[in-house]
Amino acid sequence: MDSSDRPANVTFFDFVGGVQLLQGEDIRTAVPVLLIGICVSGAVGNLLVLLIFMRDFKDGKGSEVKALLASLASTDLLILLLCAPVRALTAYKQWWVLGRFVCYTTDWFQHSCVVAKTLLLAVSTRAKHTLEPAATPSDAGATLCAPTWVHGAMAFAWMVSMMFPIPQMLFATLQPHGRGNICVSEMPVCASQFMVLFYKIYPTATFVAPVLFTVAYYTKSLHKALNYAPCPRHQSKVTLVLLCLSSTLGLMLLPEWGTFTWVRLGYNKPPVGVVLFAQVLLYACSALAPVLLMTMYDDVRQGLVAICLAAACRGSKAAGAPPKTEGNGAELGANAVIPNADKTFPDVEHFWTGRRNTHVEEEQDPVPWEREEKL
Repeated sequence: MDSSDRPANVTFFDFVGGVQLLQGEDIRTAVPVLLIGICVSGAVGNLLVLLIFMRDFKDGKGSEVKALLASLASTDLLILLLCAPVRALTAYKQWWVLGRFVCYTTDWFQHSCVVAKTLLLAVSTRAKHTLEPAATPSDAGATLCAPTWVHGAMAFAWMVSMMFPIPQMLFATLQPHGRGNICVSEMPVCASQFMVLFYKIYPTATFVAPVLFTVAYYTKSLHKALNYAPCPRHQSKVTLVLLCLSSTLGLMLLPEWGTFTWVRLGYNKPPVGVVLFAQVLLYACSALAPVLLMTMYDDVRQGLVAICLAAACRGSKAAGAPPKTEGNGAELGANAVIPNADKTFPDVEHFWTGRRNTHVEEEQDPVPWEREEKL
């Protein structure tokens, strides 16, 4: 939709929940397939990461960083399962078919999750990589869970992330267009001055500042750990993982935030291809985070190996172990079907008795040829 379709009483007019009214069957097919592939792979990865962290906390190997990373994986899971399918369906239908409530809340919920990701990574700069052992056995249960401040920090991050994108919900509306409906965001002229200031503060406070602070902090911490820490190995590895996560988040979300701010500050709308590319990168960022954790974070990698081994053992037990065979193919388990199998045959018993009795008489020797060779 171009600027000529903009109502006279609004300052900007943009789609909500994905680009609608797309032209071309190739785009209509390629975008949903790509988004669905990202959703499936990313959801599986984040579920595995959550399972690994739950296993670590159950075994007493939890930490504050792991609690925050588990919350980050949960946020990515919400984005992939609740936000990306809306964009895929919108691109396929080319109209809005999900109703008024989803139209009002879809962009607000997605922005809340994206802002929560950046704030959670910023909070992780204050978290410990390991938990100190409990001083008394009565305190052992408290050590297995993250401290209270981590829960408070996560709640505060989510509260802030849900309050900032409220204008995405206030200005969203469902309008009839042609043979169907479209979901758009309209900024009225009376609110334009305040919202222009808001759209300058909003990306800066929720994306630029947290990402720059997190990347700078972990860069400094990594340099300090490598050069001054007495035992830098584990700490530097965890710091490197968090630095990579923060850098990846900033780079892959930059196109989405750039197009979002550019449109809402009243400039010309970017090409549709740039908007779709920015949306794909946003969801690919959520799918790439568990890959980074599984390849770079030793605890997650070891937990993944343990889960795979446990699943393989359960599968082999469920299928039943195959009977063991000797070199000639005879089944060792065949003795199980022979009654009184633990009884020794008489001739064999005589053979082994004779072998154990070193003073057996010559006429009773069961293997006289061995005696002859010794003589």
